[in-house]
Amino acid sequence: MSKIDREEAELLDLFNKGQLQSVASPSELAHFKAAARATSIKDRRVNIRLSSGDLSDIQTKALEEGIPYQTLIASVLHKYVSGRLTERPVSGPAPSLNPPLL
Repeated sequence: MSKIDREEAELLDLFNKGQLQSVASPSELAHFKAAARATSIKDRRVNIRLSSGDLSDIQTKALEEGIPYQTLIASVLHKYVSGRLTERPVSGPAPSLNPPLL
């Protein structure tokens, strides 16, 4: 078990004493529980190749969120296929997949 800092120790103590209260509404808690159940069932393995830059950006975002990067990838994919994550319209001209050679 890793060491915890003073703030974490204080939070753990408050939790153990039952002095912390959730700020989430019952409907939010139900939503979070359903999402956790849906994303925690991992019965298949997938290998993908990513650019070093994309992987680095994903790892940075995951660190900011405080979650493992594999969990972030799985969450984003789950949200996308369930329709809760959509692409934003690109403002301006659409990027070309085959830019002209100069």
